[in-house]
Parts: sequence; structure tokens; C-alpha cells
Amino acid sequence: MSKPRSAPKSGGKPNPRISDDAETLDNDIGLRARIAALDLIAAAQTKRNGFDEAGSSAEFMALSESERAFARALALLVLRRLGQLDFIIAKKTQKMPPDAPKALLRIGMAQIFFMQVPDFAAVSTTVKLAERNNNTRPFKGLINAILRGLIREGGLKDVNPQRLVPDWLWQRWKATYGEESAGGIAMALTEEPATDLTFRDVDALKAHTEALEGEAIGGLTLRSNLRGDVRTWSGYDDGVWWVQDAAAAIPVALLGDLTGKTAIDICAAPGGKTLQLLAKGAQVVALDRSKNRLKRVEENLTRLKFSAETHCVDAESFDDDRQFDVVLLDAPCSATGTFRRQPDVLWAAKPSEVSKLADVQHRMLDAVATRVKPGGSLVYATCSLEREEGETQILAFLRRHKDFTTAAVDTAFAQDQLGLDARDVTPEGWLRLLPHHRKGGQDGFFVAHLKRV
Repeated sequence: MSKPRSAPKSGGKPNPRISDDAETLDNDIGLRARIAALDLIAAAQTKRNGFDEAGSSAEFMALSESERAFARALALLVLRRLGQLDFIIAKKTQKMPPDAPKALLRIGMAQIFFMQVPDFAAVSTTVKLAERNNNTRPFKGLINAILRGLIREGGLKDVNPQRLVPDWLWQRWKATYGEESAGGIAMALTEEPATDLTFRDVDALKAHTEALEGEAIGGLTLRSNLRGDVRTWSGYDDGVWWVQDAAAAIPVALLGDLTGKTAIDICAAPGGKTLQLLAKGAQVVALDRSKNRLKRVEENLTRLKFSAETHCVDAESFDDDRQFDVVLLDAPCSATGTFRRQPDVLWAAKPSEVSKLADVQHRMLDAVATRVKPGGSLVYATCSLEREEGETQILAFLRRHKDFTTAAVDTAFAQDQLGLDARDVTPEGWLRLLPHHRKGGQDGFFVAHLKRV
């Protein structure tokens, strides 16, 4: 389901929670939502998946639907602009304030500059929150002065893309892709992504395009301009589409008709690629090590009226000697390419994780190689922008496994059939999808289609 959004105005460390007073909160409309937003932001900075965990907690779910929607929208906006907001705070203060008042300044600024919240409401609620806690009360005058001063200045200047992302990632992207592309990648953070849908066939896509306010952007992907609960959208109950970023649909889109073929989806959740394989006619085995995530795959299968063999197990422990025509490995990775929809990944990720995950990918590739039939396909993908999790993995794999070769992607096919940019095709015939290479954005992905000879 898509996350609730709040319409925009325009283009660390965990924060100490501000203590509650139930009666006061009941009388101050919006304070609960803003406190919840602070909790979401703090959780996102504390650990990977912290944002989702905090957003599914009993405490958060006890809020009203409108409060949850506002809190999510505000938290995501802060995470999209975190580097920019902190740079402004540093400029406006002689010394960077402690975490708690800094957190309040962030949400106040985000409301003023990027949300349809009246300026007076953004300032007054932020100051009220400051008054409620001993850690922030001494800073309420500073908070008030900074926010009112920014309002008088009339808006934000053009953002420096380098300030939008953690420095270690900026330096990596600059070294790998050049400063111009690194800037394009970072600026994708400032655009709220539309919802991409993958259809089971072209007839269904055409039938629902108008109702979904959509645009076909390549393959069986429709980009919808709708907002809100996807369960109410045209075609949902008919099971003719599923939510899947345009880039995430590319690995399976490289494959032709799979009628009569067998396929195994190694890390299947949430199920988009499993559904694509089934729609192409394959008999599919879907694996995932997480019981809860595998449940999402099974729910999607039921809604789409598809059937697949599912197993709650990881690839290296799957005790089955079958070989398959298609082996799809969308491997666990740092997920730095998914920041458009999940900006929290940038602030929870750590440099050390990249090398650790590269080791996992190495082992998984070796484990699944023997499952590919002679003449069959191995499709490797990661939603990471880091070379160690993409190009470097496949170069090393091909050196270790001489019975595999690259099934090079044709540039004309990538452009005409998949809606990709010519820059997405590497000299080796792999795909390196960058967020700014598609109008309206896409997730960052690496994809390699290999054949076993």
C-alpha cells in the first residue's frame, strides 16, 4: 500500500522523545502527529528498517488516520531534506544545538518550506513542543527566532545536492559516476515519487490507464498520478496490477516468453518479480527467509489469482536439487538505490555494511549457480548504487564460473521496449539504472542477465 502523502509547497542520533501530557495533547490539535513524526525520524536514524518498525507500532497505530498521514508525510520530508536542513541550522546558529532542539527546528522548517501548513501554525506548534520538555525549553526563543527569520527571508535558496546526502555516500557516488551524475542522483531526493504499477498484460494496462491517471513508461509499467490507498484504485480488486517501481520491474522484463519454463525467485518478497515470472507463463518456486515477508508474497498471489510453490528458507539452506530455466537473485543489499521512496536508508546505512553485504552476495551467487540449467538464465539484481554490490560482483562471478557468460542487453531494446535511457546500458551489456536517468525518477538498480553455456 502506498504511504499517505501531504501536498508540498514547493519543489544522527536519536532525538529524545518529548514527554506527553494527554490532556494538553487533546487540546492542541496536531501536536500528537508532530511528536509521532519526531519518533519516526529518530527511529529512521537509529537503525535500518527503524522507520517502518516505528510506523507499525501500537503507539503509532493508535493515532487517527489523519494524524498518521501527517506524521509520515512530515517525517519523510525531513528525511529527504535532512542534510539541507542541518546545513541551514548550522548557518543560523553559532554552535549546532543539541539533538532535541535540532529535531524541532527540522520539523518546523519542513512544514514552513515544503508542506501546506500555515507559517504561524508551523512556528506556534514547534514552540509549544519546545516548551514541553526540559531539554528543549531553554531553546524555545532560539527556535522561534530562527523559524520567523527564515519566513521573513522568503524561502530557501537553490539546494546544493552535495548537502542532501551523507558525505560518505556523496564521495562514493562522485568517484563512481562523476560529480554531475552524483548531483543528479542526490537531487532525486527532492522529488516525491509517483506510484508505479506493473500489469499482467498490455490489454489490462490500456484498459485502466485513464482511470489511474497513468502514463505507460515502458514494458508493462504504468506510472499513476493518483495518491492515497491503492486498494481503492481501478483494477486492484480485479488483480490486474501490483505496485512495483519501474526499475524493479526491469530484471524480469529482460526475459522473453516463459511458457513451459521453470523459474525460481530466490529472495521473492514482496512478490513483484514472482508475479512477473508467472505472468510470463513460468512455473515458479518462490523463496524467502522471512516468514512475514513471505506472507506478503502469498497475499499478492491470492489477489492476482496466481499460484506458485513457496518456501520459507534462504537460498543456501534450500535442500532441493532441482535445476531451473530461470534463476532470479534479487540479492540482499544496502538498498541505497531505493532512497526516493525510502529516504531513511541513506541515514541508517553505514559504510561497513557495503562490504559485509558484498560477502553475502558472493556466497549467494555461488550457491544458486548450480541451480541454473545448461542454456538457462541467471538474472542478478540489487537495488544498490554501490559497485561492490553490482559490477564488481559479476566480474568476480564470471571469473569463478567459466560456464556462464553475459547475455548482453541491446541498447535499442532497452530504450524502445523498456523505456530506459541509453546511459543505463553498460559497455559489458549489463544495466546500471540511475535515479535521474528516467523522467520522474526510478530506483537505482544494477541488473545482469547471464547465460549458462
